[in-house]
Amino acid sequence: MNTDKDTGAFRTRAREALLAAVQGLVLAVVVLPCGVAFLVLTLVSVALIPLGVGLVTTPAILTGVRALADARRRLAAQWCGIRIPAAYRPLPESANPWTRTVALLRDPQVRRDVLWLPVDMTAGFVTALVPAVMVFYPFEGFALAAGLWRTMTGGPYGKYGPYWYGFVPVSGQPTALAAGALAAVLLVVAYRFTPRMLTAHFQLTRAMIGAPHAALAERVRVLTETRRDAVDTSAAELRRIERDLHDGAQARLVAMGMDLGTIEMLVERDPAQAKRLLAQARRNSAEALAELRDLVRGIHPPVLAERGLGDAVRALALRLPLPTEVTVELPGRADAPVESAAYFAVSEVLTNAVKHSGADRVRVDVHHTDGRLRIIVTDDGRGGAAAGTGSGLAGIERRLGTFDGVLAVSSPAGGPTMVTLEIPCVLS
Repeated sequence: MNTDKDTGAFRTRAREALLAAVQGLVLAVVVLPCGVAFLVLTLVSVALIPLGVGLVTTPAILTGVRALADARRRLAAQWCGIRIPAAYRPLPESANPWTRTVALLRDPQVRRDVLWLPVDMTAGFVTALVPAVMVFYPFEGFALAAGLWRTMTGGPYGKYGPYWYGFVPVSGQPTALAAGALAAVLLVVAYRFTPRMLTAHFQLTRAMIGAPHAALAERVRVLTETRRDAVDTSAAELRRIERDLHDGAQARLVAMGMDLGTIEMLVERDPAQAKRLLAQARRNSAEALAELRDLVRGIHPPVLAERGLGDAVRALALRLPLPTEVTVELPGRADAPVESAAYFAVSEVLTNAVKHSGADRVRVDVHHTDGRLRIIVTDDGRGGAAAGTGSGLAGIERRLGTFDGVLAVSSPAGGPTMVTLEIPCVLS
């Protein structure tokens, strides 16, 4: 059993070494010509800026340099799992050639990409070629030990003295066997270290073009956007509450006050009319109370505050005109703002399902896994939902973004539609 495992591990490691060698060879073939071409074009284009020609060519060439750097970032992630962050500044919209060129040249990330080109075509070329050399060079040593030494040391080659394989001068069978022994050692080294050598190439690339504070800059950008969205959402919610109060409960309370004033004047002269106005005032008070309750439920539903997210989602499902199955697996409760955001997001998704999907059934699954509150809403409708600009799902995405949450939509034509909401949180 152990032998089978060892054999499998050996084959896996050998395949990894061979793959790294092939990948390194491909990189070496591409690195040198691309580096030379882009470096020369960049220098010539920048030199031509005073003549005006460079204003047209420089943005295109620097865009090509960025494409080359982005391709290397993708290969680093796919081949060696190395993430190379980038922090390119956005280009000004509808800018003239001068503004666009200056913006590119002032971008620290673009400058890093350009400075990376000479390093990539020298040290990068060597570090990419080493894995291929380490894997394939030993086969020459084995060939020399098998008799190739006669060809390499005789005929036209013999006048130049012994044939050097590494540091071994091959002039006969004994030295050819020594070359074979060196080849075996190199092959063992290649077997063990070739993947790491390819990793060294991408680590060099990361050192040159990796943005040192890209993660922090991206975090600041996301926080700025989510803060703006949170402020806009709060302002819109405040306007909605004011509108609902003005058009609903406030109008009914004003009408009820006027009725009570009229009743006060009619109570002795026309008791029957006063009774009718009292009944109307009682109806107005009941309707105003119902509207106030709906308004409060829209701000923060009592069932959410008292019973938690699970029961609040179940209460939502009971009010739907569609058969709805709810599964809740929550060992505790999240913070109130998180619960509120999740509740209203689910409410919006369910409303969309009822209005637009044409579904017959809806399923809601609420659970907490790996520090994330995950809610999946699935319907069997016609599909075609998208979280693009202008859809209700975009508003949900902005609401969740305030809490670093994400929204994922899977809705092929013909259905079904599955909307997944995730919010990082800790349950109490």
